[in-house]
Amino acid sequence: MLVVGATLPPLPALTVDGQRTLAVFLTALVLWLTRPMPYVVSSVLSVTLLFALGTVDSFSAATTGFTSTLVFFLLLLLLLGDATASVGLDQRVARQLLTADSTPRRTLHSVAGSILALALVMPSAMARAVTFIPIVKRLAGAFELEADSGFESAAFLVLGHVNPIASMALMTGGGMALVTSEIVATTVRSITWVDWAVLMLPPTVLLYALATLCAGLFATVDGETTIGRDNGIRLEVDGEGTTPLTREQRIVGIVLFGAVVSWIVGSFVGLPTVLPAVAAVTVLSIPPVSIISAEDIAAVNWGIIFLIGAMLSILDVMDATGAIRAVIDVLMRWVPFELLAHWQIVAVLVAIAVWIRILFSTGSAAIVVALPIVLEFADAFGIDQLSLALTVLLVVGSTTILPFNTTAVLVSMDRGPLSHRDIASFGIVTMGLSFGVAALSWLVYWPLVT
Repeated sequence: MLVVGATLPPLPALTVDGQRTLAVFLTALVLWLTRPMPYVVSSVLSVTLLFALGTVDSFSAATTGFTSTLVFFLLLLLLLGDATASVGLDQRVARQLLTADSTPRRTLHSVAGSILALALVMPSAMARAVTFIPIVKRLAGAFELEADSGFESAAFLVLGHVNPIASMALMTGGGMALVTSEIVATTVRSITWVDWAVLMLPPTVLLYALATLCAGLFATVDGETTIGRDNGIRLEVDGEGTTPLTREQRIVGIVLFGAVVSWIVGSFVGLPTVLPAVAAVTVLSIPPVSIISAEDIAAVNWGIIFLIGAMLSILDVMDATGAIRAVIDVLMRWVPFELLAHWQIVAVLVAIAVWIRILFSTGSAAIVVALPIVLEFADAFGIDQLSLALTVLLVVGSTTILPFNTTAVLVSMDRGPLSHRDIASFGIVTMGLSFGVAALSWLVYWPLVT
């Protein structure tokens, strides 16, 4: 693919540089989807090819995506999330929020509510899933249910499919929200932490609640059996739930609280969102504290960070060489967009984003690829780009058809009683719910707050 794109005469509507950039883009997609090599290697190779093929004048021009705030902000949030887990604050919060004196159905709702609350301080859906897996197992044992019971199946659907939805509520809630906010800020308009919360918190909570209810119905969870207080169940480990907070837990809690307050205040005074994150990581890294160490930095998922940086770099070059415009022109010839109503155009664009989502193992990577192209179409046809971007996020963030589409789903399938059919079937359910919530938000809620 790379050789053909780099050596053949350019196709109509494409310049030589545009065709070579498009060839690098498609080659990068194949490498990222098939993963014959680590993301870091394929990402560095991709930006190097941009320079080697002469599509840019310098290597620095081929790596502009790595200077994006998004790359550094995501790194900082990953470090903060790891710090929360390393001191045990995540498990402490999880156990304090749970109650065992309930029916399986009520307990399922309690678990879902606890995960939603924990998402405010723990950006990683994967970490939240790992935290709650042993708790769900212990609750299922307390109810004396079978291993493939409705409660356990529904709980693992919540951990895998519903849990990542919570990360979209806040701009700092996870990779998908960060990627979307950065693309919106650079192509549509600036958006603050508070702006994001106002726009996304109600739709996300509604979608999360509906998905949780559907998980209970999907797996037929018992609503009558109860756990008595004298059955000996303990959600704490070694009395952890009753002992005072450790020094490290207090420090991390105070630092995270300060970061959240700074993000809120900064939205009104123009403070860049990355500054509180830098301050928080710095405080947790200074010698008297040393909660974040060199080992923690080495353990960061550098693959997804390099992938995002490389994708942003490729998109910058595609825009500069006219490759994006050429792709849009081709799609417009294939699909009669000019004959479609606005809602039909939106449906087609979101369907394209869903198709791209199914190919990728992470939602943030799919959004990096799909959203800029979708927003170009929206601009061409006069569609509200902000609402479309948020709609793409809601739908992409709620769509998991294949187990590898979301790491939390992959872990839930490995540790729980879910089958491939359960994953795909419930993924279609959550995708359908996201379409409904997005439509309701676009028609009713977002016009009221923008």
